[in-house]
Amino acid sequence: MENSGVLENLVAHPVASFGDRCGECPVWDPDLLTLFWTDCVGLKFCRYHPASGMAEVLCREIEIYGFRKHIGGGWVYTNPSGVWQWDGKCHTVLLCGEVDGQPACFNDCCADGRGRLIAGTFYYAPGTDYRLGGLAMLDLDGSARMLDDGFHLSNGIGFSPDGKTLYATDTVVRRIYAYDYDETSGTTSGKRVFVELGSDDGIPDGLAVDAAGNLWSAIWYGGCVHCYRPDGSLRGKVAVDAKQVSSVCFGGPELSDLYVTTAAQSEEMPVMPPGYDPTVGPFGGSLFVIRTQVRGLPQRTAAIPRKGASRDV
Repeated sequence: MENSGVLENLVAHPVASFGDRCGECPVWDPDLLTLFWTDCVGLKFCRYHPASGMAEVLCREIEIYGFRKHIGGGWVYTNPSGVWQWDGKCHTVLLCGEVDGQPACFNDCCADGRGRLIAGTFYYAPGTDYRLGGLAMLDLDGSARMLDDGFHLSNGIGFSPDGKTLYATDTVVRRIYAYDYDETSGTTSGKRVFVELGSDDGIPDGLAVDAAGNLWSAIWYGGCVHCYRPDGSLRGKVAVDAKQVSSVCFGGPELSDLYVTTAAQSEEMPVMPPGYDPTVGPFGGSLFVIRTQVRGLPQRTAAIPRKGASRDV
């Protein structure tokens, strides 16, 4: 896949449709050969089993913005109330509700190679003097700290194949940042702009990185997925039949299937591209798959210790 023409020949096929108001955070489970994802606005947690073609809603009335498998079983998930551990059935445990003494509203997340959880915080409220968010880390001792701040709307987060580069998206400013990452200490340095989209391109949302180091970014308002080379140059685009493309991940037995979530509820924001019509769809709501010729990276598992008070869901 050495040129954009190859990407242009790729096709996004719908494989499940529950009318997700805001489908997000697809996660591939290599043990179950199953894809899980969330509808963070419609309050649903879903799964899709490619071998059987079966898709189902596993849980309703649960607010999940981002999530990862937990080494002890179940999941760790993020939402505007904090970071939670969930057994996948009835019980959740609060892991973190604030960072640096302030309540934290969490969005997307990922885990590093040692099981720390990195999650973005956001307080985006157009037309108001809203507080800026950033990147927070839950370390292996359960403590929380900020890695960076100044984000308007933190979204897709991921790592390069060697784990030495951390990528983080600020959707509102249309940028994906890159940091040098020290996995031993769990610290970042050398922040720089990896990609900055133009005002006509839509806005970057969730992301995934493949084994060759290419970064795949869901483009909200853009109806497509962008693929960037490790140097930040655009390799190509894959069209998706949805104007609000929200997130991506690699799955399938060979990790060569790119799963794409979308959102059916039209969201009007000041950062809409010129000429974008928020009244006419198709906006989204389905789960798509793109059969690629690359191999993705497996999503890492969180190893954050349990603490706090439990509650039923």
